[in-house]
Amino acid sequence: MSREAERAAEMENENGEWEEEQCRLYEAYNELHGLAQAFDTPFDAPAVLVVGHQTDGKSALVEALMGFQFNHVGGGTKTRRPITLHMKYDADAHSPLCRLHLPSNSHSHSDSDSEPHEKSLSLQEIQAYIEAENMRLEKEPCLFSAKEIIVRVDYKYCPNLTIIDTPGLIAPAPGPKNRALQVQARAVEALVRAKMQHKEFIILCLEDCSDWSNATTRRVVMQIDPELSRTVIVSTKLDTKIPQFARSSDVEVFLSPPTCMLDGCILGDSPFFTSVPSGRVGSGHDSVYRSNDEFKKAISLREMEDVASLEEKLGRSLSIQERSRIGVSKLRCFLEELLQKRYMDNVPLIIPLLEKEYRSATRKMNEINQELSTLDELKLKEKGRVFHDLFLTKLSLLLKGTVVAPPDKFGETLQDERTNGGAFVSSDGLQFPHKLIPNAGMRLYGGAQYHRAMAEFRFVVGGIKCPPITREEIVNACGVEDLHDGTNYSRTACVIAVAKASDTFEPFLHQLGCRLLHILKRLLPISVYLLQKDGEYLSGHEVFLRRVASAFNDFAESTERACREKCMEDLVSTTRYVTWSLHNKNRAGLRQFLDSFAGTEQNTMGSNCVPAGISQDSSFGSVANEKDTKSRADVKLSHVASGIDVASSIQTTETRLADLLDSTLWNRRLAPSSERIVYALVQQIFHGIKEYFLASAELKFNCFLLMPVVDKLPALLREDLKSAFEDDLDNIFDITNLRHLLGQRKRDAEIELKRIKRLKDKFRSLHKHLSSHQAHSTAFSDYR
Repeated sequence: MSREAERAAEMENENGEWEEEQCRLYEAYNELHGLAQAFDTPFDAPAVLVVGHQTDGKSALVEALMGFQFNHVGGGTKTRRPITLHMKYDADAHSPLCRLHLPSNSHSHSDSDSEPHEKSLSLQEIQAYIEAENMRLEKEPCLFSAKEIIVRVDYKYCPNLTIIDTPGLIAPAPGPKNRALQVQARAVEALVRAKMQHKEFIILCLEDCSDWSNATTRRVVMQIDPELSRTVIVSTKLDTKIPQFARSSDVEVFLSPPTCMLDGCILGDSPFFTSVPSGRVGSGHDSVYRSNDEFKKAISLREMEDVASLEEKLGRSLSIQERSRIGVSKLRCFLEELLQKRYMDNVPLIIPLLEKEYRSATRKMNEINQELSTLDELKLKEKGRVFHDLFLTKLSLLLKGTVVAPPDKFGETLQDERTNGGAFVSSDGLQFPHKLIPNAGMRLYGGAQYHRAMAEFRFVVGGIKCPPITREEIVNACGVEDLHDGTNYSRTACVIAVAKASDTFEPFLHQLGCRLLHILKRLLPISVYLLQKDGEYLSGHEVFLRRVASAFNDFAESTERACREKCMEDLVSTTRYVTWSLHNKNRAGLRQFLDSFAGTEQNTMGSNCVPAGISQDSSFGSVANEKDTKSRADVKLSHVASGIDVASSIQTTETRLADLLDSTLWNRRLAPSSERIVYALVQQIFHGIKEYFLASAELKFNCFLLMPVVDKLPALLREDLKSAFEDDLDNIFDITNLRHLLGQRKRDAEIELKRIKRLKDKFRSLHKHLSSHQAHSTAFSDYR
């Protein structure tokens, strides 16, 4: 045998090995995709993600690519869960061999090395399962599920492709009548967008339009892939569009749209055009095709008819480039080659990801073993005590101030705080504008939020004025004394002031307690986050953690209630008995008001009070004209004037006192002067009660609500922990159930670890063989 013949035989053998390697490569990626779905691993194998609107022909196109029918198709929303199809070419499979991947909880883990359960089903059973899932979701509130239905198919007409068929996008009409459909549309779009986020997926974007300026599905796709760099655009239902074109120039633009219309460098450089014949495969009277072979022949015939119709419209033959983009078969070859290239290119990138995931799975296994080793009484008690100390440390840190917890997740603006914890609302229903409170727009938590709430309380209560007083209220407050029927306006003022103050300030006391309790209770989830962030959280011990949380919440509620009761005692005491040294804070201001009021009354009364013996006639001064008697008259007049002034003053005071008694004690007709006096006294007493209430409430909430969290909570939690350990340690930590759960997690981790190791070894081997094949191919090319 010549050297060339030997070399050719060697290359033929290598080509056979190469095809075998390609098959192994495809199987490895299928297993990788299954691993990502089963264990939520952070990598995805390359796959084709089909995206389109309802009735664009998504499911029909997927069936045409596969070469057989199986799906739930028709008008409206049919697909409600993504369907992943791992298609594999198998020359010996003359009919489709289908295996359905079942959820992990539907099989037993008796064998720690067992694979996820797959059940062999017929095409009819696969279709019945998908229809049942769609009908189940249609009746549920969620309507859609992102969990994929995974089907593996071996068939001699199948391409080596992994295709994910997604629910059809919905374009609902606006208006309140279509609100339910609008909610569905948002749910579907969110699901599809989440799937498109995976960078390894090739997006198959289906457009059912004859004008490329109408970007229906592309509008959604380009939000994730703006340049369409990993998107293949497919125009479906070509057979229905060709008759719509009246001129050949319209067909030219449709087959080769300008770059500006597609806004990017799409995969394949141009759209693909497909037609799928209508009709279902089956033996019923409404079935069009009796077998899948007839269905495939109809697809090929439809492709040839489309080419002929286009050439007739154009008046010329299609070029090789144009023919390469028309028909399901051309799209299938393109996707298969594209996916195969992605597979090969990604092999070196998959290996480090698998190694990283293997290390993560190993660490998880070690943590599970560590937890299993600590399931004894002494170690569990010690873990509980350590958690108790760490929890208190986080609480103290939050009160003192920290930036470790993200404000965007745990912080509250003042508006959020008012909504969740209650607002300070006065009796008239008005709220203090939140923009006037310092740091109102900042998202705060812990001690900073407590301080802002107390500052708002001071602002709101400090700015309250005494409510209006009506004449009816004054008259009703006068009443009748037990010894006489006169009126006591000082008592009247006290009655009105304490009633107004009690009604005004008591609601604020309850609102303050509710607000501060809300802020304290928020410390619990933030502390849990900090513990989880630092790896100090007792995951798996849910009963114990609920006990700690319940003890903390009970402590906060009881402490707030006791503190509020103390404040209520102060409020009751200040609104039950008026102590002038306490209530009359601004005595100088009140005295000045009463003096001015008394002066006005004196001027009014003085014009009618002239001492007896003094003439008001203007001739009184003529007596002074006598020069002889001037000195004696002056002296005598001064003595007389002095006596007159004293007598006049006494008489005026007595008159004023009589008038005052007549207008107050003996007369129940409410004069304007009496009304002003009562109002001034009420204002003064109300102001004194407000100042005392404000200072007392702030001091007591600081001393009897905030401080107990620091100095009493540790002892209370420690006592509760001790009591729990003495009562039933097994129930508190749920040791039996925890041991079972840890055992289940260990078996799952063992399966995951072994699958990752097997995949890692398989990709290493593939990488070695692919590199070797490329080296041989390069050497042979150099030889030639």
